[in-house]
Amino acid sequence: MSVAELKERHMAATETVNSLRDRLRQQRLLLLDTDVAGYARSQGKTPVTFGPTDLVCCRTLQGHTGKVHSLDWTPERNRIVSASQDGRLIVWNALTSQKTHAIKLPCAWVMTCAFSPNGQSVACGGLDSMCSIFNLNTQTDNDGHMPVSRMLSGHKGYVSSCQYVPDEDTHLITASGDHTCVLWDITTGLRTSVFGGEFQSGHTSDVVSVSINGSNSRMFVSGSCDSTARLWDTRVASRAVRTFHGHQGDVNTVKFFPDGNRFGTGSDDGTCRLFDIRTGHQLQVYNQPHGDNEAPHVTSIAFSISGRLLFASYNNGDCYVWDTLLAQVVLDLGSLQNSHDGRISCLGLSADGSALCTGSWDTNLKIWAFGGHRKVI
Repeated sequence: MSVAELKERHMAATETVNSLRDRLRQQRLLLLDTDVAGYARSQGKTPVTFGPTDLVCCRTLQGHTGKVHSLDWTPERNRIVSASQDGRLIVWNALTSQKTHAIKLPCAWVMTCAFSPNGQSVACGGLDSMCSIFNLNTQTDNDGHMPVSRMLSGHKGYVSSCQYVPDEDTHLITASGDHTCVLWDITTGLRTSVFGGEFQSGHTSDVVSVSINGSNSRMFVSGSCDSTARLWDTRVASRAVRTFHGHQGDVNTVKFFPDGNRFGTGSDDGTCRLFDIRTGHQLQVYNQPHGDNEAPHVTSIAFSISGRLLFASYNNGDCYVWDTLLAQVVLDLGSLQNSHDGRISCLGLSADGSALCTGSWDTNLKIWAFGGHRKVI
């Protein structure tokens, strides 16, 4: 068979697959007679309301000299680690705004960072295709350099996201531009499992985000530039448990819902979506109309501790607070006093849900706290 014939057969097979995928999508839509918001409205639910003092900026963390790309809270909620284009990791005391550590990185092009569950170590990764672990009990030298306690090497593309397995300081999951996710044993520095890659059920483009299920740490979800999110079981690396379609652009961010049965996504198509891992169905789309203008890309998402609120940042500087039940924007942090001057690239909620931290290309981080008579929801 000639090369031309092979190409022709490949194109025909691709068209068939795309046609079947569209038909499957249509059949799924027919089965979904309502969404979460439609059902909530039929039950007479009303949206959450916010007063001018219900969510306020109480801290501005200044110290980075480049764009902030990533942040993470410690489980005890009083410290934050941030990664910036200035090539530094900074660990902050969230209560005092003071820096406890400023770590110069071997590679300045850092994209992600994470705290270990015990708060004694931080991990980071970026364009060097490595995931570096730092023990915060180690002393830095006069130039701010801290020796790397463990270097996790094995990815063939940039490391876009990392997260420690909850309640385990010895295992970490990374996502990469090589289309794979990897579960690492930090003690040995070796890969325990590789998810995707040569397996057909894996992602077909860069994986840019991961989120581990807090209720069942064997399950995690990944988001990719192939416009899909995939659910994985760490015990079965050879295939994804389920693939979630719906987005029309890169899935930049994924986050599990507090109950562990659902997860949210944010995409370059300007929408956030809520999926059910048990049925595989899309439950809700969170989309703010923008007329004829191109919708701003979603850069990061987080859920409130109850799941009633969805915080979503966008590349135009907006940061919407969505009512997840009614799919309505109830607040735009970008419009509040003391908001960021640039794109909000990352955000995260403290473990007790009492504070939200946002990181921006304006080089700052800001901590937002529930105030007034507002209870944490």
